[in-house]
Amino acid sequence: MSDSKNAYADNDLREVKQLGMWASIASLSYIFWIVGGMELVERIAYYGVKASAGLYAKAPVSEGGLGISLSDYGIILAIWAMMQTFIPVFTGGISDRVGYKETIFASTIIKISGYLVMAFFPNFYGFLFGAILLAGGTGIFKPGIQGTLVLSTGRQNTSMAWGIFYQVVNIGGFLGPLVAVHMRQLSWDNVFFACAAIISLNFLFLLAYKEPGKEERLERKRKVESGEIQQQALWKDALHELKKPVVIYYMLVFAGFWFLFNSLFDVLPIYIAEWVDTSVIVTSLFGAEGTSNGFFQFWLGLDNTGTKVMPEGMLNLNAGMIMTTCFLVAALTAKYRITTAMLAGCVLSIFAFVLIGATNAAWMVVLAIVMFSFGEMMISPKKNEFMGNIAPEGKKAMYLGFVMLPQGIGWTLEGYYGPRLYEIYASKEIFSLELLSQRGMSAQEISAIPQGEAFTTLVAYTGESAQMLTTLLYNTHDVGMAWYIIAAIGTISAVGIYLYGKWLLKLQQS
Repeated sequence: MSDSKNAYADNDLREVKQLGMWASIASLSYIFWIVGGMELVERIAYYGVKASAGLYAKAPVSEGGLGISLSDYGIILAIWAMMQTFIPVFTGGISDRVGYKETIFASTIIKISGYLVMAFFPNFYGFLFGAILLAGGTGIFKPGIQGTLVLSTGRQNTSMAWGIFYQVVNIGGFLGPLVAVHMRQLSWDNVFFACAAIISLNFLFLLAYKEPGKEERLERKRKVESGEIQQQALWKDALHELKKPVVIYYMLVFAGFWFLFNSLFDVLPIYIAEWVDTSVIVTSLFGAEGTSNGFFQFWLGLDNTGTKVMPEGMLNLNAGMIMTTCFLVAALTAKYRITTAMLAGCVLSIFAFVLIGATNAAWMVVLAIVMFSFGEMMISPKKNEFMGNIAPEGKKAMYLGFVMLPQGIGWTLEGYYGPRLYEIYASKEIFSLELLSQRGMSAQEISAIPQGEAFTTLVAYTGESAQMLTTLLYNTHDVGMAWYIIAAIGTISAVGIYLYGKWLLKLQQS
């Protein structure tokens, strides 16, 4: 056998015919639904903080925010991303050897600590340290959950299993921001306390959790300890798998997509808060007076006056669509090769970013989020299915940890550069300071304006309406350029995915 074939000897590159939709759903075991419940709880808490993090960072101290620049927020975000996405590369292997239940329990303790640090220390370093704890806990949590999913499903139902799992994830992604919207209107620390309480519910799920493949894991451990089989040091084992071209190329081609993906969640809420008049949506649905109905205010993510959609509420359309339709997209994409489905998803997401760059009209932003959501449903569940399928026996969680590598590269770069791109091309704060100077305010007065309060100062200084000044600033700056640059990065990734799919097809045929 040649060296190139040796490299894939223990990787299963086959495409297995999937069961029909209802047969797949019926075939899922109870343990699949237990880990789905744990993921749901974890995501409610996680997205409660993540969806509002940028808004919290740039909110002035006088309003209970951190009052820091987007560049400083980018530092926090890059460290958060790097920790959360690179830790699973090694904790995945630990989960395979130590046990999934043990690592899930430890991760829950760490994540609770992260939320509490954020609540008790409302400053740059407090939020940074809380984010590091949250990232570490998430990095430990993921491989155990996903490894359980792989071992509790078969090759013939993985497409539907990952689709439903991703749907459950997004129920959490939908509910978390709604919790944040209403908690932060009371006070910001309430967001963090609520998330700490929510994730504690996973201790109850752990009582009903039974690790699949535990007997095999313990038997392997016994053989290692008795010397019957040799086991490499974990870092050497991970490095051996990482050096395989099928993993290296995967990492490189998908990094650009994850830059694109995370920009939507890290930067779009800030863009919506600063440039998009979401009251247009409420007026279209309920009339000029808005709505005082508590049901609609909660589920649509409206402000307490019921006259505008909060940024988290707008972005929540993404999670809402995924949690209601992902199983249908999973059934549709099961008919196609995995890499083909992922390429289509990437292209659709790119068009969504071009649309955001072209206009700040509220309903057009809604359409862009819808387009992105369909793209995400085509690509994101598939990445786990793909890596779980090709992983050698006994290394399922390790390979699912590898899934985070391209996400780690893309998100870390986006975490650092995404807010900076926005600050260069679209920062309302900087544009307001420039206009204040043009309108005659002295440099000394401008330098005394607290971080995050430049636009409100501009409104008070000029006596013009906030809406009129927003339109003026938007029309006199190339705000969309930040989104076009991000779309271009995604386009490079799409070309890479296409070439990767062609290469894999040749491998399978040989």
